[in-house]
Amino acid sequence: MCGRYAASADLAELVEVFDVEADRHDEATASILVNPQSPPAGTPDWNMAPTKQAPVILTRAMGQEPVRQLRLLTWGLVPSWSKDVKGGARMINARAETIGEKPAYARALAARRALVPAQGWYEWQVSPSATDAKGKPRKQPFFIHRGDGALVAMAGIYEFWRDRAVADPDDPSAWVVSFAVITTAAEPGLDRIHDRQPLVLEKQDWQRWLDPALTDPEGVSDLLEYADPGRFAAYPVSRAVSSNQANGPHLLDPAPESDLVGVVDPSTGEIIG
Repeated sequence: MCGRYAASADLAELVEVFDVEADRHDEATASILVNPQSPPAGTPDWNMAPTKQAPVILTRAMGQEPVRQLRLLTWGLVPSWSKDVKGGARMINARAETIGEKPAYARALAARRALVPAQGWYEWQVSPSATDAKGKPRKQPFFIHRGDGALVAMAGIYEFWRDRAVADPDDPSAWVVSFAVITTAAEPGLDRIHDRQPLVLEKQDWQRWLDPALTDPEGVSDLLEYADPGRFAAYPVSRAVSSNQANGPHLLDPAPESDLVGVVDPSTGEIIG
């Protein structure tokens, strides 16, 4: 997964689809962005990029009971032991095959699992036959989404990082709450676009994945291996999405065939253009 997705659903829709019990998207935590987020966090974003704050579903105790919540978290995991937040932009994905072995991810896998809602994600296909103006293989972005039109529930993990420069631990600016998306091997067809894809879970598994009382990673090991080929459809889109400044629903429009050069059809393997 290259690192872009469409988080364009309205928050009220997320509350309904994911059976959210407490909408906490307006409870601020520190942002690691230098400039204000655009579009603002919590509003539809058709080009969600690392270091932005994005809607995430998680379950944590409120009082004595676990409660499923909607919150805005920073994309790019910052481990609690990090000296600073700089590495977060690089830790946007965690490989399902090795997540339990990595110090940066293992504790979060055991106790802080989440779902990351999306309309779908973008992936860049490296052309086997066409080059760009610099002589490098041409890259064509694709949008990948569920064929049934439902929202994608990407498996994720999250972490808390304390900014020691802020004296008051109750100050929202003292905490960066960040997440990473778990990835797995791409299924047949999608592997013609990229060799990785997000780990997407089905509704019947959401409760177990989010359960904070399930702290033995073996209890979710089967979900890390989950695969159900055929759920997704993919089509090429405008190369405009490659700029993290681009945004809007037009990014999901299919690219006209006349714009395609050396693009491999993921369904047939044929080269277009």
